[in-house]
Formats: sequence, C-alpha cells, structure tokens
Amino acid sequence: MWIAILLIIVSIFSRLIPHVPNFSPLIAVALFSGVYLKGRYSFLIPLAIYIISDLIIGLHNTIIFTWSSIIFIYFLGYLVKRIKTPVLVIGSTFLSSILFFVVTNFGVWIMGWYPRTMEGLITCYILAIPFFRTSLLANLIYVSVLFGAYEFFLRKTKVVVKQALEY
Repeated sequence: MWIAILLIIVSIFSRLIPHVPNFSPLIAVALFSGVYLKGRYSFLIPLAIYIISDLIIGLHNTIIFTWSSIIFIYFLGYLVKRIKTPVLVIGSTFLSSILFFVVTNFGVWIMGWYPRTMEGLITCYILAIPFFRTSLLANLIYVSVLFGAYEFFLRKTKVVVKQALEY
C-alpha cells in the first residue's frame, strides 16, 4: 500500500513542477503498477494520478484518450507480470510509448485540433514526433529506475529476511 501512495504523490508532483514537456513518469508508473501492484482495483492507481493531476492542471477534450491509454498500458504491464525479463520490460516500455503516442494523438486529431482529413492526421502525428522522443526517453529512464529500484529492494529484503531466519 505504501508504494501505491508514494507513486501517486511523486507522480502527481512530477506533473505539477516545471518539466520538459512529456517528460514524466506516468507511463512508467502505469506499466510498473500492472507488473507489481496487487489487487483487483490496482489499475486505479495510475488512472488516479492522471485524474487528480488533470483536475489541478486543467481538463482538456482529449482526456478520454490519455486516461484510456494509461489503463491499456497498465494491462500491458499485467501481461508482463508472468514473464518479467529485462528484454520484455524494455519491449513493453517501447510498446507503451507507441501506444500512448498513437492513441493520444489520434484523440488530438479526432477532437478537431487538426483538419479531420488524412492529411490532418498525418500532420498531427508528424508534429508530435518531438514529444514522442521525449516521452520515450522519459519512459526508458523511469522504467529503469522504478523496476531496477524495486527489484533491488526485493532482493535486499529477501537477503535480510533469510539472514534473520538463519539465526
């Protein structure tokens, strides 16, 4: 439970402080939550981060696309849970980044930020590429930190518990 609370607080804070656009831990937190958090409603953790921070920052007409992509990423993490290898985690990080990019920019296009033509859709995706690069870099860094720190912590606590039981 403490890890869920910590993830919520740190992630919301990360969206509120000045930062490079799209350089936030939210996608990494959604993936991490799917892999490590237990409970039927644990998908609500990454979703709550988005909802709370969007309520503070301001709502927009593409929230259905951002929020739904976070839920999809959570469930991708849930699928990774059984076979959690570094290659699969990195691959799912790339896939999460692509999923978020495709879904949210489709939302930007469908909500009329660009002409609702094929040319408008292509323009929307092309102009979003710099944000994708930043998001992908953030996701790779935050996934490495979250997964690495958590696995390190798990291994260290297992060693401590094993040593305590040997006495």
